[in-house]
Amino acid sequence: MSQNRRVQASAEVSGEEEIAAYLADHLDFFDRHGRLLLELKVAHEPGGEAISLVERQLSLLRQRSAELEKQLKQLVTVAKANDALVEKIHRLSLRLIATDSFADRINLLETGLREDFLAERAVLVLFDGATELPAHDEGFLKFVDRNDATLKPFASFLKTARPRCGLIRDRQKSFLFAGHEAEIGSAALVPLGSAAGLGFLVIGSSDRDYFHPGKSMDLLGRLGELVAVALTGKLWPAGEISRKESEL
Repeated sequence: MSQNRRVQASAEVSGEEEIAAYLADHLDFFDRHGRLLLELKVAHEPGGEAISLVERQLSLLRQRSAELEKQLKQLVTVAKANDALVEKIHRLSLRLIATDSFADRINLLETGLREDFLAERAVLVLFDGATELPAHDEGFLKFVDRNDATLKPFASFLKTARPRCGLIRDRQKSFLFAGHEAEIGSAALVPLGSAAGLGFLVIGSSDRDYFHPGKSMDLLGRLGELVAVALTGKLWPAGEISRKESEL
């Protein structure tokens, strides 16, 4: 491209930017020059038939309306799912409160996760020495030392001590779901107690998209608080958890 053509192209771009800036600063321009709305033509789609600016605006408004309607439907779906989850947590709370035996609470928790929360696989990991819980041999219950090397794949999760949803790594699957790794597509990891001082709960699904980062983390956090209190029979102040962790 010659120097003159480059200068001309640059001037055209600069002129278009000035026009766009002027229109942005004078949004009532076409109110004062309505005739132009009927004379201006824009392509309905790149390479498509030319239509009036008014028709193009109507087309864009329809597209925007469809997008907003889709977003609204998604919000309603999420709200309904959250309401259902709140109701399930409430029912589980009542059952656990009405049960005195630790073994019965473990059984109720496992059954509730499987039947009400549709957990295809669930694992409750409790740290030895973190609490004075009675020994209990249950299929989905694991006791492990907080500093055990098998927990290294969970180091980041335990450090943040916040619920997580999504895909889990192979080493995590091997520890949690030995012999059933292929059945797990996604999972929710829920810390128990302040700073995950008691352990953590894992709920697995074969659906890779079922537990995704868009899940309600607040409600999962409440589930973790419920389980921690149900297992220990008391609320755990942050300081008390920290002292117990330092003894491990």
